[in-house]
Amino acid sequence: MSRNRVRLATGAVVSALALGALPATALAGAPAQPAAAAQARQHGSTARQIPLQGAVNVRDVGGYRTYGGDTVRHGRVYRADALGRLTDQDLVTLAGLRLGRVIDYRVPVEIQYDGQDRLPPGLTVTARPVNDSGLYGQMMAAIATRDPVKQEEALGGSKGSDLMKRVYGTLISDPANTAQFAATFRDIANSTSRSAVLFHCTSGKDRTGWTTYVLLRALGVPEATARGDYLASNAIRAAADKKVRDGLKQAGLMQNPDLLIPLQEVRDGYLDTALAEVEARYGSLHGYLQKGLGLDLRTLAKLQAQLVG
Repeated sequence: MSRNRVRLATGAVVSALALGALPATALAGAPAQPAAAAQARQHGSTARQIPLQGAVNVRDVGGYRTYGGDTVRHGRVYRADALGRLTDQDLVTLAGLRLGRVIDYRVPVEIQYDGQDRLPPGLTVTARPVNDSGLYGQMMAAIATRDPVKQEEALGGSKGSDLMKRVYGTLISDPANTAQFAATFRDIANSTSRSAVLFHCTSGKDRTGWTTYVLLRALGVPEATARGDYLASNAIRAAADKKVRDGLKQAGLMQNPDLLIPLQEVRDGYLDTALAEVEARYGSLHGYLQKGLGLDLRTLAKLQAQLVG
């Protein structure tokens, strides 16, 4: 691998690692995972996966039962990972979802290395970056060295998971991030059956996972069910994430790429960190919806009316 390609690969990896993800560029050639939905169900989720060749974690948020016995409507909200590597056939599939808005949570450096979303004609992306409080520079410094000792110092032991917990705390504590999530919830409340909303980040698990968890809870889906949807990313992404680790080792960038597993995965502890920050700042998830995201009762009622039936 040339020095220039090494720099590019390192930058791409780190830009995504800073947000607890791995880049689409590292997944080039990764096969589709037809068994992923079945694996997710085995892990306690009823995730409805949309099979695509150029993205692995695209799902319909609908289908879950609420406490009141109603069901979250299919075909209204979708969650996804990066869409920059979609095939022509993928675009046909995406066009059939009747999307009205595609929201991209990635920061500019992720888009620089992974590429802009590839979307069906007539659709444009809404850039809504959710930041990571500066972890990009720290990861760049560690991985770009190719030094296993320095990488162990940065990510070994509990350090990787500790970094991820910091990211999750920032999802709640950073007012700019809160504003971006709030805008997405308003878009969803104003959507219709002919203008579904899709939101995504790089791996579709952290920023996207938090948005989905909060949305499902706001709709009256039981906590265990919403958490199961969040955790389903581990089964859905397992093969693709292993391919990335194997590629990093083969490229000589990391001797021990398993150091990245805490950053590739979603974990109960990460979600619990965000929920603890919500509790400390707003008292409850309902308080977060109203005081943090600024969603009044009318908007919350619109969410229910649009998405539950």
